[in-house]
Amino acid sequence: MSFDEVITQLQGLLGAQHVLHRPEDLMLYEYDASVDKGTPGAVVFPSTTEEVAALVRLAHRAEVSVVPRGAGTGLSGGSISRDRGIVIVFTRMNRILEVDVANRRAVVQPGVVNLDLSAAVARYGLYFAPDPSSQKACTIGGNVAENSGGPHTLAQGVTVNHVTGIEVVLGTGEIARFGGKCIDTCGYDVTGYFTGSEGTLGIVTEITVKLVRKAEAVATLLAIYNTVDEGANSVVEITAEGITPTALEMLDGLTLRTVEEATHAGYPMDSGAVLLVELEGLREEVEEQAALVRGVCMRNGAREVRRAKDETERALLWKGRKNAFAAIGRLAPSYYTQDGVVPRSKIPQTLRYIAEVSKKYGLTIANIFHAGDGNMHPAILFDLRDPDQLKRTVAAGADILAYCVSLGGSITGEHGVGMEKNALMPLLFNETDLDVMHRLHDAFNPGVLNPQKVFPTPRSCRETGSASLPPELRRRP
Repeated sequence: MSFDEVITQLQGLLGAQHVLHRPEDLMLYEYDASVDKGTPGAVVFPSTTEEVAALVRLAHRAEVSVVPRGAGTGLSGGSISRDRGIVIVFTRMNRILEVDVANRRAVVQPGVVNLDLSAAVARYGLYFAPDPSSQKACTIGGNVAENSGGPHTLAQGVTVNHVTGIEVVLGTGEIARFGGKCIDTCGYDVTGYFTGSEGTLGIVTEITVKLVRKAEAVATLLAIYNTVDEGANSVVEITAEGITPTALEMLDGLTLRTVEEATHAGYPMDSGAVLLVELEGLREEVEEQAALVRGVCMRNGAREVRRAKDETERALLWKGRKNAFAAIGRLAPSYYTQDGVVPRSKIPQTLRYIAEVSKKYGLTIANIFHAGDGNMHPAILFDLRDPDQLKRTVAAGADILAYCVSLGGSITGEHGVGMEKNALMPLLFNETDLDVMHRLHDAFNPGVLNPQKVFPTPRSCRETGSASLPPELRRRP
């Protein structure tokens, strides 16, 4: 079947107005928030699960790939078509189907915007806990695909901890349901297996999520330091004290100054780093923990620990954090955000290594990250129009991720593997590990769903340049 015939059949399934295939229309869908690009052959907008299933069956017959896409805010190239396939966009599947207040559950379609769900249930004193920085734009379907996190998932858990059921279209076009509103179900945890699978196992078309009740009390603290090391050491000691904040975020001096200039959030322009700490719970518990956190920060060199005096001040501090990556865009034409994870006790030395990488490759790196769970987000500043800068930037990113693995960490905490990091998977997994994952993949997906993602290929290894890493960083520990 020619691709022109595929276009004709797609138009017959959805209507011509819901199928894009002209080059000028496809340009919008050839990229996400990563540095990779890939032009699709067609972009389609289904409105029901049955239409998604029909699309996949057509793609299966025509041997054309299918790539699911949410808002395109992903950072690993997961929603980009690598072989001019069909990109399925869920803009029309954006309804909140049910809010079950008694059981603290919501049933939503994949195109529902993350923040819209919390706004819809706020009148019941509930919210959806995973809150990526792109919360105002990203969709629940994309969150499920990438197992997204966010600043407020340290205590509550990332997306997989809040998804209890899914409806999914498999690579054959079959429709299956796993899980539901109950916390525990019998059999294999297939719901958990699909969450974070990046659209390579199936296309999620309906999601049942947990809703969390708002806490009685909240305390938001801003600890101010002269050096990055002092802030990093505070993170280690807060963990050692047995305190688990709702959020524990860190910004280095370069980042916080840029954020302050853009948002006027109240960050001190002359500091070397800040920690943004949020505590939730019963009022007495929050007050006790706030005092403990303040003590830890002061012992580790904080020159001041401020507490937001009201909701307005709290919202302003978080506005600065949530808008940080947008603010960093003021420093350079482009930036490349990484997503490595290290044990919290290794944060200080990881930041020092990132500084070494910055010098090694001649690139400026800004640091803003989820310090509480060791999820590092170095933003490497560069000019995408300069091929040499792009090459050095990608190499620097791979170097940082390999170092994270060497410390017992991971190449991703919430951005996913996609096409950006698939060449680095052998740093974490040996051939047997990858073979097991391949066999699980093949059981659900005969090959049409989001190919050339997650698993390493010789071509992706060359593109990423992992072979040029220092020998001590090439093998998993």
